[in-house]
Amino acid sequence: MPEAVNTMTTTSAHLDTFANDRLPAPDRQPEFLFELPTLQFPPRLNCGVALLDDAVRLRGWGARSAVLAPEGPSWRYDELLAQANRIAHVLVREMGLLPGNRVLLRSANSPMLAACWFAVVKAGGIAVATMPLLRAGELAAVIAKAQVSHALCDAALADELDAAVAATKDGAGRPMLTALRHFHTASPAGLEALMAHQPAQFANVDTAATDTVLIAFTSGTTGRPKGTVHNHRDLMAACACWPPHVLKASADDRFIGSPPLAFTFGLGGLLLFPLSIGASVVLLDKQTPAALLQAIAQHRASVLFTAPTAYRTLAADAGAARLGAPQGGPLRQCVSAGEVLPAATRALWKQHTGIELIDGIGATEMLHIFISADEHDARPGATGRVVPGYRACVLGADGRPLPAGEVGRLAVKGPTGCRYLDDPRQADYVQDGWNITGDAYWQDDEGYFHFHARTDDMIVSAGYNIAAPEVEEALLTHPAVAECAVVGAPDEERGQAVWAFVVLRPGHEPGPAQQRALQDHARQAIAPYKCPRRVEFLAALPRTETGKLQRFKLKAQAAAA
Repeated sequence: MPEAVNTMTTTSAHLDTFANDRLPAPDRQPEFLFELPTLQFPPRLNCGVALLDDAVRLRGWGARSAVLAPEGPSWRYDELLAQANRIAHVLVREMGLLPGNRVLLRSANSPMLAACWFAVVKAGGIAVATMPLLRAGELAAVIAKAQVSHALCDAALADELDAAVAATKDGAGRPMLTALRHFHTASPAGLEALMAHQPAQFANVDTAATDTVLIAFTSGTTGRPKGTVHNHRDLMAACACWPPHVLKASADDRFIGSPPLAFTFGLGGLLLFPLSIGASVVLLDKQTPAALLQAIAQHRASVLFTAPTAYRTLAADAGAARLGAPQGGPLRQCVSAGEVLPAATRALWKQHTGIELIDGIGATEMLHIFISADEHDARPGATGRVVPGYRACVLGADGRPLPAGEVGRLAVKGPTGCRYLDDPRQADYVQDGWNITGDAYWQDDEGYFHFHARTDDMIVSAGYNIAAPEVEEALLTHPAVAECAVVGAPDEERGQAVWAFVVLRPGHEPGPAQQRALQDHARQAIAPYKCPRRVEFLAALPRTETGKLQRFKLKAQAAAA
């Protein structure tokens, strides 16, 4: 078995060395492991070439359907390659892109965004994809942190980016981002017009496998996003671990989902993974439940990626439309990630569709899923077992692995790992070679990992340690509850008190009677000391654009009450 490897030394293709220069020092990075035969990568590697050019020229997939949109272009592999090559020429010839320059991508999911992503990568640039709902101030922070010089933006989203560009200056007071083109526009200065004059072939930049290709910003659940750096080898490693060992999709599958391509869960599930096996993907610019269900039926999508909250919202309508394969529908695999999957949500989805959810835990720092179980080995309440290619354990306060059944800090290492862009929080995430994810887990005797809580979300009340997800699970089984989140609020007598924030289903009214009903219901499922002492009713829970709960906002609301 190959030895663990921390670095691969080869000449960088980057003329702009900003990102590589701001990586954590080698002794601050995690230990990287390449223990599978499929993880033995060459020193020269461009992941855009490996995923797209090789699909057409080596594997013969050119005529296969690649990316589709309900309203918009649908391209075969050879057509996607030609579009990406034309955009790459625009980047280099018209916009002056140099290898290593950062390119901000701003768009809802679409075939054009996919082509832009591949163009940046093939030209040796670094993709900095951003969520469509980010505002000018948030975009300005990304531009400043990554020192972005180029951007490709959907014309419909131009205003906020224009404001961010105007507000972001370099040390001499000049705009930091100087080359910007819009797409989805008929303007003669737009990207499509410029592409029309460019050839369909492009001389790909011969990047090193360790050259930075992606700066992905965390989704801001703590309020302070971090830039995570990944290289070409990382992206190919992600394709070699979870997809073939857990998902096991085929070239005949059609992928679909809600996560933005700016979110690594979406980038993997809705671009990298399907294209790595010759499959196709439906890219939706509208992420409403109705649009997603309609597109699944219209395009006969078979593999779905979305978050637990969406599965809970979609369950009844998906069942009524008979979209599950056991009901004769197209869907055969459904992947849940992005936040913890409640057992009640897993049961609800299976009740309505007949499909067992594939759960998994990943992280922007790790790129994608590293603990999971397929639909055949899934167990209610368990996230799964470690994905081949990775190692994981539960650490105690002394930094040593704990025995089965004991709760501690989840620690992971493998072919991908945390490299923050010039951020002191690197020391918090990487310790003794392990990636410390910030999750409290316990492992059973059969190797299944069970989520307990986020380590920073543990509630300590009157000396008791209370895991917020356990309280949420109890409340979610009440028929009036659509969503809920539990936090600890400051309390003079107990240190912290358990507060629940609840979104009710239609037809149920908030008020003291409903609060008592939920508290009584929780007492039937969990110990009385764990039950919420206060229930607040909200129209919606605060979430990031990727669907993750912004628990810090609820904590602030509880502390201010």
